[in-house]
Amino acid sequence: MTSVWSKTITVCSSCAVKTIHEAIQQAAEGDTILVKKGIYKESNLKIDKSITLIGEGLPTIDGEAKGEIITIGADNVTLDGFKIINVGVSYTTDYAAVRLIKSEGFTIQNLDLEKLFFGIYLQKSNNGKVINNKVRGEAVTEFNSGNAIHLWYCKNVEVRGNDVRNVRDGIYLEFSYNITISDNFSKNNVRYGLHFMFSNNNKVINNVFETNGAGIALMFSKFMEVKKNVITKNWGTAAYGLLLKEVNDVNLINNKFIENTVGITVEGSNRLLYSNNDFISNGYAIRVKGACYDNQIIENNFLYNSFDISYNGKINDNKFDNNFWSNYTGYDLDKNGIGDVPYRPVKLFSYIVNRTPETIILLRSLFIDLIDFSEKVSPVFTPDDLMDENPRMKRINHDRP
Repeated sequence: MTSVWSKTITVCSSCAVKTIHEAIQQAAEGDTILVKKGIYKESNLKIDKSITLIGEGLPTIDGEAKGEIITIGADNVTLDGFKIINVGVSYTTDYAAVRLIKSEGFTIQNLDLEKLFFGIYLQKSNNGKVINNKVRGEAVTEFNSGNAIHLWYCKNVEVRGNDVRNVRDGIYLEFSYNITISDNFSKNNVRYGLHFMFSNNNKVINNVFETNGAGIALMFSKFMEVKKNVITKNWGTAAYGLLLKEVNDVNLINNKFIENTVGITVEGSNRLLYSNNDFISNGYAIRVKGACYDNQIIENNFLYNSFDISYNGKINDNKFDNNFWSNYTGYDLDKNGIGDVPYRPVKLFSYIVNRTPETIILLRSLFIDLIDFSEKVSPVFTPDDLMDENPRMKRINHDRP
């Protein structure tokens, strides 16, 4: 019955309805509001009914820095095809260009957001989509900026095809479950390209995280899948491609870590699978800080990193097997593609640098080569059982599009 009686309300400067606010007031459940191209100086638009709000020719909604611009508090709402600018800035209220509160079955798509504090803020909202949006912030520090896409206590949401830049965190999840983050591009964000806190059973697939303060942070979460992502050029004294802190049961498969200060920093994390990843030209490929058990590092490529593995301690409860190491100098007499001599990826020098960072200036010296060789022959400071028993002789060709 709703579809039979629903109507379309057109908004434009020469139409009977000239403002979006007026159109929302007139709309009934199931109606569509079509906004023609133009500039609409409106803020605090509240959608409390199941309607579709569509922009034609990317009309601009200018909030004039008066606070929040669009707040959605109803189910089955679609917001499609707008440029939204000039969100109010407050250090006591998290103003957003678009906020959803306890909304079900929503679609937020094809938005172009600029001059914002928070971009799209989902609050206790489930079973929806946030797709093909562009968010451009002007963040300089993390203390005076918000996040591009923010999920708080959400379930079953698809975040796909978004381009987010120059904010605090590109995409942020807290207490959110069964979220799929796919095909997004997150660049030049002050803190993290993607940030998880206390969020389980989520997927991160086929995204690019480039030149952020750090690429991805997975913290206090479990049952995650991180696949086919490119994490690159996260440089700085505290930068890394991926942070794993207090996470369990995570599959890291077919990702590329390229030119990061640290590819992966991991601490207090267990039952992780690192498989079919490429670590290329990083400072550290994987930096293990401690309390990490029952992890598997299998069939990865470690190419031209200053340090392939950094390990803090003498105890090893992790499996390294069938990886390709560009620094491996062993031989393969039986020609089966597997080195006949096991490879020890932890250098004594990485152990020294962990304790005295200033010694990094000695990285290319002959003295360092000598002490690394002596530790390889007779391990004293590094775990004596941390080795790849089956190092590959040739780089592994991973199946990627």
